[in-house]
Amino acid sequence: MSLVSTLEGKLRLPVVGAPLFIVSGPELVIAQCKAGIVGSFPALNARPQSMLGEWLTRIKDELAEYDEQNPDSPSAPYAVNQICHASNDRLMDDMATCVEHEVPIIITSLRPPQEIVEAAHSYGGVVFHDVINVKHAKKAAEQGVDGLILVCAGAGGHAGSLSPFSLVREVKEWFDGTILLSGSIGDGHSIAGALAMGADLAYLGTRFIATEEANADKGYKDMLIESAADDIVYSSLFTGINGNYLKPSIAKAGLDPDNLPGADKSKMNFGSGGNMKTKAWKDIWGSGQGIGGISDAPSVETLVKTLKNQYDQAFNEMVEKR
Repeated sequence: MSLVSTLEGKLRLPVVGAPLFIVSGPELVIAQCKAGIVGSFPALNARPQSMLGEWLTRIKDELAEYDEQNPDSPSAPYAVNQICHASNDRLMDDMATCVEHEVPIIITSLRPPQEIVEAAHSYGGVVFHDVINVKHAKKAAEQGVDGLILVCAGAGGHAGSLSPFSLVREVKEWFDGTILLSGSIGDGHSIAGALAMGADLAYLGTRFIATEEANADKGYKDMLIESAADDIVYSSLFTGINGNYLKPSIAKAGLDPDNLPGADKSKMNFGSGGNMKTKAWKDIWGSGQGIGGISDAPSVETLVKTLKNQYDQAFNEMVEKR
């Protein structure tokens, strides 16, 4: 296992809260970090662009105050997600703001640009890049990223189709950096399973949508509680990239979730307005397959404590079975 020094001894649970479009804001990130896991948000969630600096100042100030009051259980580092796509006309301005604030972790998506890695490394930051296959993983590694987020089958949002059993083992054959695993991880047992497979950290997104601090519609949270893996559909229609979405939300929008057309990738747009067709698809809700165990929407603090108890129980059970 190879955990970056930025996170050594800084986590109470080996988890990174994935950046969630619209849903992740300062409230969620701060709560996640206070609970002892990495909290993150997409830079594009802060609108207009000038708000990004305000968010970072708030996050840093509130976490510093918390750390001063809780020296025995300090907060975990936070991360900002950068969408590295030609249509994201904010990318370099957002990254300049992140450099100014010395954001500890940068999460990059789509293209792994070397200039983002160099900018983060200039002040001691680290870069984790999300990938769905070995080809993309090797390209990111060549750019000097510090960690790879393996987005496997069943992950929420833009997800791959490979089994984590295959992707983790193949990547570990040649990559010495930090490995984060994403895909249907919704409880402490799954977190333990991710580490047992060889990942350094588990990457959870969907489970944190159903929390008090998440900036998500109540209907979204309720739908997660009421749904299970069979209620997920894999489609490229909504952003131009394959992803997992809640069938009931698609049906509610007047579409047949079992007969969706593909999308024109040339029309992808990750500019200052956010994801493609944000207004048209604002009620199409992403979700990973690991939602069968979601039965409530507690505070982040309560949820992380539950995940930690499940995680410890899972490892104890494995020891007993040996």
